Amino acid sequence: MDFENILYEVEDGILYLTLNRPDVRNALSPAMWRDIQGAVQRAGSDPEVQVVIISGKGGKALASGADIREIHDRDYLKQMEGTATICLKMVEDLYKPTICAINGYALGGGCELAMSCDIRVATKRSKFGQPETGLGIMPGAGGTQRLARLVGLGRAKELIFTGRIISAEEAASIGLVNHVTEDTEEELMACAKDLAAQIMKKGPMATNLAKLCINLGYETDINTGLMIERLAQTIAFSTEDRKEGTAAFLEKRAAQFTGK
Repeated sequence: MDFENILYEVEDGILYLTLNRPDVRNALSPAMWRDIQGAVQRAGSDPEVQVVIISGKGGKALASGADIREIHDRDYLKQMEGTATICLKMVEDLYKPTICAINGYALGGGCELAMSCDIRVATKRSKFGQPETGLGIMPGAGGTQRLARLVGLGRAKELIFTGRIISAEEAASIGLVNHVTEDTEEELMACAKDLAAQIMKKGPMATNLAKLCINLGYETDINTGLMIERLAQTIAFSTEDRKEGTAAFLEKRAAQFTGK
């Protein structure tokens, strides 16, 4: 599968999924959403991919938001197709860990894309926001749901109602961003790669099962979440990686996990 709006590059176990419309600050058109969805589907079955890093080309934005001209001309019933919503649910549900590396603007759908990832890192000059109400619409790709879960109801309502754009430092202070780096692409990607390297040293099956437990458990009551965790741990105990990991610890050596 060839992609027109993104780059799909795998190196040393990391998929670099790069939004590639720098001339329009990676504005998120329906075609871009479809490419992202296709890349996530491929990553799920790609044995070379252990961790995904999502970023934007051009050094100005992860994504500056939607293509406003396309929104202006869109028939309202097209919104029920949920192209962006479905795409970002697939990003969120991908069993492999995802890291979003933000260098510049992450607004509207760009912020929603970042929130669908497991971990977010950003340069100091990056900006975040859900400015849709200024266009007479509202966040429509998960923003009203994921932002509240990440930063709390009060902060999410303020940011969405006012459309206020916030700095990376403020985003980090409210829990929207995990790490803030200096303002270079090199330092941003070095941080993302370091996180990916740390993750890849661990048992991949254990990491994938832990992600499943966190995502599903967060949406349910504690007893159901604990049962999901117990079932997942039972699966983890059945793997060769469990034997390898515990043996490596006892033998004081680095584990050689295989994902089996």
